[in-house]
Amino acid sequence: MVIKKEVMITPFQLPRMLHIYLPKHYEESGERYPVMYMYDGHNLFHDEDATYGKSWKMEEYLDYMETKLIVVGIECNHEGNERLNEFCPFDVDHHHFGKIIGKGEGFMDWVVEELKPMIDTLYRTQPDREHTAIGGSSMGGLMALYSAAKYNHYFSKAASLSPAVSFCYKQTKEMISQYQIDPKTYVYIDWGSDESRNKQQLTYATSRNLEIAHLFDKQGASVYPRIIINGKHNEETWEQQVPIFIDYLFGK
Repeated sequence: MVIKKEVMITPFQLPRMLHIYLPKHYEESGERYPVMYMYDGHNLFHDEDATYGKSWKMEEYLDYMETKLIVVGIECNHEGNERLNEFCPFDVDHHHFGKIIGKGEGFMDWVVEELKPMIDTLYRTQPDREHTAIGGSSMGGLMALYSAAKYNHYFSKAASLSPAVSFCYKQTKEMISQYQIDPKTYVYIDWGSDESRNKQQLTYATSRNLEIAHLFDKQGASVYPRIIINGKHNEETWEQQVPIFIDYLFGK
């Protein structure tokens, strides 16, 4: 089942909706579960909540597989460019979106200092690093990579779908190299072949994502980079990857 719960992001003084998936049989099991925190939580479970009317249908998949996992989806800020600001760790001057004021650090400080303790108190979680994951797509995918590096002592697993590393490729590489990555870290990263307009752009995207994967690998992390043939930058493609990254991160 999916529970909606409104919370306050105290650094920004803004209310925000959580979309929390509890595993099948949660109420009667008495078990404790690993937790995956995910960006753009409104797009994860139900079409009627999704920005473009198409969700990842994660509830259906997790219920069908009886996956023992709690998913905490954090809805984005829908006002203007605030999603870009909150889901970017760096200040960026973008050729299309203009100036992005990176609020990602403040957002993630709130996640680990306030949200995670609240979830661990309200629900039967396995709160240790080994059983805590982070994930998202596009700007959320960028934030998953950022969180897996800077907040590595909280998250041992990350799913980065179609990460928007082109926004701040140099800063992202420098950031990953700056932090010590625990070898017991698992990073899934993918990108679709049809996200790029031509072969040259696809070559650039592939090179960037493989370089990011290499930086994690160089520190001993386990990394699963993959290109999705005919994959697009949309919920339909990302829905199809749910079984793959869930199995990679939690199927061991």
